[in-house]
Amino acid sequence: MFFLWHWLASHPWEIVGYTGTVMFGSRFIIQWYKSEIVGRSVIPVAFWYLSLVGGTVSLAYALHIQSGPFIAGQAGGLLIYARNLFLVHRDRRESAA
Repeated sequence: MFFLWHWLASHPWEIVGYTGTVMFGSRFIIQWYKSEIVGRSVIPVAFWYLSLVGGTVSLAYALHIQSGPFIAGQAGGLLIYARNLFLVHRDRRESAA
């Protein structure tokens, strides 16, 4: 147990990187599950939130390791995820009015 705690304490940025990867990857599980429930391919709002949060955490890690291609890929994706969330919420507001 001590070894695990020591590793976690001495590798905080790797934990950030793994956390971003897990969050970003879990969006596909959510999308698959929701599609199975409704019987057709859908993209639930949770997909975009996981994309945005996972992408942000991954971008923080990419900035830490100073990986230009990784930074560019994550930063560009964040714009798309934020735009999709904006569109979803705009449509909901218009539907409610």
